[in-house]
Amino acid sequence: MTLLQALILAIVEGLTEYLPISSTGHMIIASSIMGIEESSFVKLFTVNVQLGAILAVVVLYFKRFFQSIDFYFKLLVAFIPALFFGLLLDDLIDSLLESVATVAVSLVLGGVVLLFVDRWFRNPDDQVVTYPKAFVIGLFQCISMIPGVSRSAATIVGGMAQGLSRKQAAEFSFFLAVPTMFGASAKKMYDFYKDGFQFDAESIQLLAIGNAVAFVIAMLAIRFFINFLTRYGFRAFGWYRIVVGLLILGLLASGVKLSLV
Repeated sequence: MTLLQALILAIVEGLTEYLPISSTGHMIIASSIMGIEESSFVKLFTVNVQLGAILAVVVLYFKRFFQSIDFYFKLLVAFIPALFFGLLLDDLIDSLLESVATVAVSLVLGGVVLLFVDRWFRNPDDQVVTYPKAFVIGLFQCISMIPGVSRSAATIVGGMAQGLSRKQAAEFSFFLAVPTMFGASAKKMYDFYKDGFQFDAESIQLLAIGNAVAFVIAMLAIRFFINFLTRYGFRAFGWYRIVVGLLILGLLASGVKLSLV
């Protein structure tokens, strides 16, 4: 992986992590287009570059993130399903990360859901996030283990299904991303070392620069998303997902190779 490729992936991560369009899916697609060679480090990078996006949430919502012990326990309850299923299905998830076709199908199906979600859940007022609601949102998050589904979309829809407003569901999704992505990054780092790989100076540089870029871009993307979502809802994101997914499926059907080489 070159520095330019790492920068592009970091920009893609920062732009898409908190939008309901699947950051992992877009990074897989970008990697495929750029012809990035599949390796343990590339898989590590696509997960660990999310740490920069995590920091963006903590900085933007600093006062609200550090609010109460009860708030952290609710995040823990919401995180438990992803921890359980992530460990249980680790090998399957890792294999799906190599499939552009899986990403494309998930983009289309998720896009169809987003076209109608505003009609299904009309929740104008903020509600209290209880422990049962937090757990259900955590279950929805597990769906995003399929590349292309979007962790943000799954958890926001889960929150709205529990009576939260669009803005409240989106912000809880942001907060839940912190333990979820930190846990995923730590697990991927552990696996990298367990398999006998070592970081060299170039790898450390790519990770550092990638996370810095993802942090800055994610700060801008979060601000945009909250304002756009509050005013217009999910429909535009749904159409975007459908168009991109169908385009990828069309390219694959026509024989264009879109996969990590």
